[in-house]
Amino acid sequence: MTIKAIIFDVDGTLADTEDGHRQSFNKAFAENGLDWNWDVPLYDKLLKVTGGKERIKYFVSDFLQGYTKPDNFDDFVKHLHAVKTGHYTAMLREGAIPLRPGIKQLIHDARAAGITLAIATTTTAENVSALLEVGLGKDWASYFAANGCGDIVPKKKPAPDIYDWVLDKLALQPSECIALEDSYNGLHSALAAGIKTYITTNPYTHTQNFTGAAAVLNDLSNLPAFYQMIGLRI
Repeated sequence: MTIKAIIFDVDGTLADTEDGHRQSFNKAFAENGLDWNWDVPLYDKLLKVTGGKERIKYFVSDFLQGYTKPDNFDDFVKHLHAVKTGHYTAMLREGAIPLRPGIKQLIHDARAAGITLAIATTTTAENVSALLEVGLGKDWASYFAANGCGDIVPKKKPAPDIYDWVLDKLALQPSECIALEDSYNGLHSALAAGIKTYITTNPYTHTQNFTGAAAVLNDLSNLPAFYQMIGLRI
């Protein structure tokens, strides 16, 4: 069957964003008088959990000894995450985090071939917009028939909810789509929704278990080979 849609994850898939997130979290912590510091090995562990607010809560519950949560802990976490998002989107708008190899060309080629494009991510709509406005231009949203992001579904990856939401918006069957992901959680989210999934690894995910993926690639720098792999004629 010829694919009708490509559904993209964002963080780590469209761009190597994770270290930008890490640095932005640390800036938010410092601004709020916290001595928390997420170095690369720690952040690698924290990436087990998807979603920035969820990641903060995971850090407090599993890695922070002797910390007393404030009474308004949920609001505290939301505030930290909002400050972090401000720092992160500033990095994006400055062009500090470019799209990964092949991504921009893939998006243009797929559109020209009549393939529907969509996004399925746990990151915020603000983060997606800031990244893609720089990478694709101010009309970036017109490229995507569905933009599934943030907290629009109750359960984040590896639950299939965000992919189910996107499939509903596209009015397509899972067998008519492929997903592009970079992580174990993303892979299992897409697979649970019944979608054939291709992985492009990054420094934070390259050692993860990608059993079940249709293919595992370093990146999309060789687009002709990828098009042959997925049966796309350009």
